[in-house]
Amino acid sequence: MSASPYVQLEQEFKRLHAFRGALALLRWDAAVMMPRGSADVRGDQLAALETEHHALLTAPRITRLLDRAQANTQGLEDWQVANLREMRRQRDHAIATPATLVSRLTKAAARAESQWLTARTEGKFASFAPYLEEVVHLVRDKASLLGQALNLAPYDALVDEFSPGLTTADIDAMFKALSRRLPSLIREAIVAQEGRARLPLTGKFPPHKQRALTVEVMKAVGFQFDRGRLDESEHPSTEGSPGDIRITTRFDPADVFSGLLGALHETGHAMYDLGLPQDWRDQPVGRDRGMALEESQSLLLEMYICRSRPFVRYLQPLLARHFGTTGPEWEVENVYEHLTRVQRGLIRVDADELTYPLHIMLRYELEKQLLTGELAVRDLPEAWNSGMEQRLGIRPANDVEGCLQDIHWAIGSFGYFPSYALGAVMAAQLYESMRAELPALDEQLARGEFGGLFGWLRTNVHGLGAKVPVQDLIKGATGKPLSAAPFLRYAEAKYLENTASSAAA
Repeated sequence: MSASPYVQLEQEFKRLHAFRGALALLRWDAAVMMPRGSADVRGDQLAALETEHHALLTAPRITRLLDRAQANTQGLEDWQVANLREMRRQRDHAIATPATLVSRLTKAAARAESQWLTARTEGKFASFAPYLEEVVHLVRDKASLLGQALNLAPYDALVDEFSPGLTTADIDAMFKALSRRLPSLIREAIVAQEGRARLPLTGKFPPHKQRALTVEVMKAVGFQFDRGRLDESEHPSTEGSPGDIRITTRFDPADVFSGLLGALHETGHAMYDLGLPQDWRDQPVGRDRGMALEESQSLLLEMYICRSRPFVRYLQPLLARHFGTTGPEWEVENVYEHLTRVQRGLIRVDADELTYPLHIMLRYELEKQLLTGELAVRDLPEAWNSGMEQRLGIRPANDVEGCLQDIHWAIGSFGYFPSYALGAVMAAQLYESMRAELPALDEQLARGEFGGLFGWLRTNVHGLGAKVPVQDLIKGATGKPLSAAPFLRYAEAKYLENTASSAAA
């Protein structure tokens, strides 16, 4: 007796899952180990796998099986019905994009990524611009075709790839709510911190010792090094698939925290991926529920947990052991002041919690303008610099501090950037509910115990995979629809914590 249409689909999508894992490892290798001169070869390899994956996903057999399985869902469990929905979604996205375009975009992105690395070394956007122009042209074609097939505006179609269920209207509403308060809150926080003493952190922080510290903290958090690894790359990232997670970060000998926090940001992604339902892990419903929720998990760990006093209490003796740090500058309150310093900086990945959304808003506006043609690629550096000056009152001195700092556009990831700010908002709402349900959380974190934190996340976020829409997941976990209000409450309480008492005195 032959397997049912649904069971046959599970077998097909298990094979597709293996292709995605192989592609992820090739991208990891390109970032960590591949010689730069091999970009064209790697582009051909990636394109071959992408087009084969695309051919399997868009084959008439898949459509027939989907139609037959969805015509008779009796006997299927809820997660299997959701799996059918996610299978259909993947198929619809794939069939809207011709295989030739998939191949051309994959090759162009591989070349652009390699040239982006060279341009960063040379500090010259001009050498990268022609490669980015090719990527923008192809992404524009993809967005148009995808939008027509899904009945979405082109940019919304790209957003839907990364953050299903969220639209430009959702993003605009969230950014409007944040924009009403953030500029004044940033000014107030900077004034408030000027009245607090902050001693400079001194010492030597060689990368190999930073790595040892980072590995120790990652293990405490729960990252399983028998199912993943940590490496270094120009841009921190997480690749691989559940069961084989590859994390990269970048260590700065002059900064003891940037590499650690970058790795813990990526560990947030990894812990989400490792916490996905084991029984579904090679099926579409067993994947993450979009990049906005993914970024909520990375920012929750990096910003909300690792920039808290309890975490600093846990970290302080580790810093002393790995770097021999002593003295008043390494006391908990002074380290906390450094980790929560609000400043108008140029680099997104080093930004504090308050200025971070402004970095994202700039990229959101610029990438929309690039895709419509309103902004020419050659004019991107000046548009970027002017936008930074307008939002944060600072201007990059060079392209590395400006439009060359992120890899996303080089690899064709347009529509991704909004997920960072949406993720920060989601993280605040989850964090608020988590703290209400876990009254001992601070004491646990101060002891380096993260089981309670990730137990709550596995129950309310990770363990659901892609079974429910992201808006429903947030409401289920917190009891309320997604809103910017928890983020603003959190930010005001944390960064203006002493101003009310000072004013009363």
